[in-house]
Amino acid sequence: MELTLLGTGGPGGLPLPGCTCAACALAVGAGARAATTVVVDGVVLLDPAPGVALAAARAGQPLGGLRLVLLSHPAARPAAELPPGLPAPVRLAEAQRLPLLTGHRVEAVAVDAPGTGYAVESPQGLRMLYLPPGCAPAGVRVRPGTRPYDLVLLDVVGRPDGLARLRAAGAVTATTDVVAVHIDHGAPPQPELGRRLAAAGARAVPDGTTLVVGDYQEVPDVPRRTLVLGGARSGKSAEAERRLAAFPGVVYVATGGSREGDSEWAERVALHRERRPGGWRTEETCDLVPLLADPAGPPLLIDCLSLWLTHVLDEADAWAEPAAAVPRVRARVAELVAAWRGTRRTVVAVSNEVGSGVVPSTPAGRLFRDELGRLNGVVAGESEQVLLVVAGLALRLR
Repeated sequence: MELTLLGTGGPGGLPLPGCTCAACALAVGAGARAATTVVVDGVVLLDPAPGVALAAARAGQPLGGLRLVLLSHPAARPAAELPPGLPAPVRLAEAQRLPLLTGHRVEAVAVDAPGTGYAVESPQGLRMLYLPPGCAPAGVRVRPGTRPYDLVLLDVVGRPDGLARLRAAGAVTATTDVVAVHIDHGAPPQPELGRRLAAAGARAVPDGTTLVVGDYQEVPDVPRRTLVLGGARSGKSAEAERRLAAFPGVVYVATGGSREGDSEWAERVALHRERRPGGWRTEETCDLVPLLADPAGPPLLIDCLSLWLTHVLDEADAWAEPAAAVPRVRARVAELVAAWRGTRRTVVAVSNEVGSGVVPSTPAGRLFRDELGRLNGVVAGESEQVLLVVAGLALRLR
């Protein structure tokens, strides 16, 4: 099965006409994208966009053999310049199955927003899934005897939870080639786009690319341990959450706890909870070692190590006797680092990067700064990937 992606952008393309945002300004050359349009084996055309005939000619993709032209979403519209004699564009009803004389089978897939997804199976049994922009699959289930999808095209940037649902149902596995489409100006430009997609186990390709389904693809390697550093309000927590948004069953480990009578802190915690995906579970604890030691658990997001260290310093009475507390604090840090080194779970931890400003005026303040710097350093040394977030932008340190 071969898929030619005549376009990979959002319904309005990228850049959007007349838009002055930074993403559109940077979308030049290979970064420009036409509205997503896909040709499957020269037989099925998905979401024909204006200029489809010219785009097909540039990609060397003939349209004369088309047997079915499908629309997936309200913004998709028939292209006026489709060559005469081709099938009229249609939208299949939910769950409708349509066999073609070529041996291909097409099935309409329900989504959770206006639109229709399509699964296409080749005569050889290879399977691909195409989802509309802004949509995730609704009620995903894999019928007995049905293999996972070999290739999935979906809005990874806008709806990473759609990928999480497919993974939870077993419809997407480690061998599935996940390609992002419907890329609009809400997505960051390259190379940030590629880095963010790789963290989700996905990739992007330029317009005009032909994908051979079933051929070996180097699936992006999702790091097992990631440390995300940053200053106050740098966006480090949001970056950590994005890195796991495409995975199901994430456990959000909140080390901050509650603070009686502190309404501002309660509001911060509530905002954090609201932006987490609904399928995530929250554990408010500083007992991180048992969680890291669980070999079969779902991904962990630990937010954050600096509050964990504060808890350790509290227990060691370090604020009153800083020097005497150091051995106990470092013993606890060593336990955590050993668990981090040995964990088999996918885990992302957040921590504050401190020490770049004014030197604390108290021994306890200097102890916290020094011990957090040491903690960040040893955890980074045992991490496959380390990021520093500055002004909302993630810099890859490792």
